[in-house]
Amino acid sequence: MTSFPVPAHGRSRRHDIDALRVLAFAVLILYHTGMFYVADWGWHIKSAYAAEWLQWPMLLVNPWRMSLLFLISGLAVNFLLRGTGGAGFARDRLKRLLPPLLFGMAVVVPPQAYLQAVSNGAFEGNYLQFLLHYFTFRPWPPGAFDGSDIGITWNHLWYLPYLLAYSLLLAALLPLLGSRAGHALRDWFRGLRGLRLWLLPVLPVAAATWLLAGRFPSTHDLIHDWHNHAIYLPMFLFGYWIGADAGLWAELRRCRWWLLGAAVATFAAFLALLVGTGPDSGSEFAWAAYAFARRLNSWTWILLVLAWGHHLLNRPFRWLPYASQAVYPWYVLHQTITVAAGYSLAKLSLGPVAEPLLVIAITVAGCLLVTEYLVRRVRVLRPLFGMKTAAPAAAARRCADTRLRVEQS
Repeated sequence: MTSFPVPAHGRSRRHDIDALRVLAFAVLILYHTGMFYVADWGWHIKSAYAAEWLQWPMLLVNPWRMSLLFLISGLAVNFLLRGTGGAGFARDRLKRLLPPLLFGMAVVVPPQAYLQAVSNGAFEGNYLQFLLHYFTFRPWPPGAFDGSDIGITWNHLWYLPYLLAYSLLLAALLPLLGSRAGHALRDWFRGLRGLRLWLLPVLPVAAATWLLAGRFPSTHDLIHDWHNHAIYLPMFLFGYWIGADAGLWAELRRCRWWLLGAAVATFAAFLALLVGTGPDSGSEFAWAAYAFARRLNSWTWILLVLAWGHHLLNRPFRWLPYASQAVYPWYVLHQTITVAAGYSLAKLSLGPVAEPLLVIAITVAGCLLVTEYLVRRVRVLRPLFGMKTAAPAAAARRCADTRLRVEQS
């Protein structure tokens, strides 16, 4: 993917990090489709075929899916910063992340807000009338759509401003991170092995959940989302510290089998506390135990994914270069296509099997067709979906043509 941080090219390229980035966003797309059908979980639009059993596979992924994405982004930043300074890195992040965010909020996301407002009975006009109100940036009736209290929303694109904020913060902190104390802390983290690697990084994020989760519910509005920041920012920093440290990656690979057992055990413990005492039991001890179990479960699954990914995926798959290029446009597009497909298909009463299969098929087909036949081929659209202005092959051909002309002159 060209707009999110990209690992180094050439002989040092880490194919497993590229592959994990692609697979993590594929899980995100499936997860958002699941949100349309999982019972008792709020989302923009819900299907009439919502099922309670979906809560269990969704709970398996929910605690760690976004933390993994921020850790992978931090991993890639470690590679990016090797070829540029803090100022250049900050300029590149603004260039790569801000245009897709602004374009997405103006063009891609509004259909989601419109369909949600129509479904909620908060708006009865057509889409053009909705846009005329939307771009006044005035508040809507309460509950019209996610972000209606502000008047405009970024919905699923919230990851972009968070990643941009963390990247700019990291660029500002580079002198501190590059100091003797910063290197000592990085080396301590990279030197964690076995149980210390499994348990110690959990402590600050578990403490954050224990202290902040009740006071700062998830908002994804960047400004008031302090509990999420206390989880995602450390994961981003952990990824930056891990980088390509050979010793740590070798340790992850060595631990992959017992991490598999630990992942099953921590998920069972997390579910037992969630279903048994629950986070709202009123007991401070039960709440602290739940916070620790949730974060230990999340960190264990992240380590498991990294370990097995490094073991299985660190090779140049033929599909990987294309997927790495296409994953950013797919991320920008997917939820709007999912919401529109679900809203339209719900009117046909196709049943609890055909409808979700069609929603997934339409989402995949829509992302593929728009990316391949519109975004990739229209030069002005490429940076608006996070792709470089010129395709790598075209840029290479231009360089070769220029070199040939110079040699012939």
